[in-house]
Amino acid sequence: MAQGYEAGGHTGEIASMVLVPEVVDAVGEDVPVLAAGGIGSGRQIAAALALGARGVWMGSVWLGTAEYQTTAALRDALLAARSSDTVRSRIYSGKPARLLRNRWTDAWNEEEAPKPLPMPLQNLLVAEAHTRLMESGDPTVVPMPVGQIVGRMNEIRPVADIIAELVAGFADAARRLDGIRDS
Repeated sequence: MAQGYEAGGHTGEIASMVLVPEVVDAVGEDVPVLAAGGIGSGRQIAAALALGARGVWMGSVWLGTAEYQTTAALRDALLAARSSDTVRSRIYSGKPARLLRNRWTDAWNEEEAPKPLPMPLQNLLVAEAHTRLMESGDPTVVPMPVGQIVGRMNEIRPVADIIAELVAGFADAARRLDGIRDS
């Protein structure tokens, strides 16, 4: 698994475009690598395969599906967010994680805010607060890990529609690449 910086949740500091080929080269052709982070379209799947990955792992894209059961506040926050509306912080668990940027994450960045504790202590500290914030009904405070592809989530759609769009987008990208090869 090669998970780039763009990914939601716990993530490192290297972007997928750099990380995937580095991991593929490091492990060799006999070890399948899945690319993760910043993948929410068929074009992005094609790019990951072009970088040498054998497949992809997608997480955040499924948060915008009709089948994902969550609060209205979280759905509103996800639909309103742009790709730049995430932040990488240790406030969620004590380890670096990409989260939806909001009043909760901003408060932890204030000068007078305490430093996050190491994992698992930070999670123990904030777990009850996370539950209350999720139940608050206020989309400006939901504590949610999500990748930078959140900007692609502009409506709640069935999984079947997203899968069909991923397949069609991949096919379009493959045709474009074939056209480049042939020209």
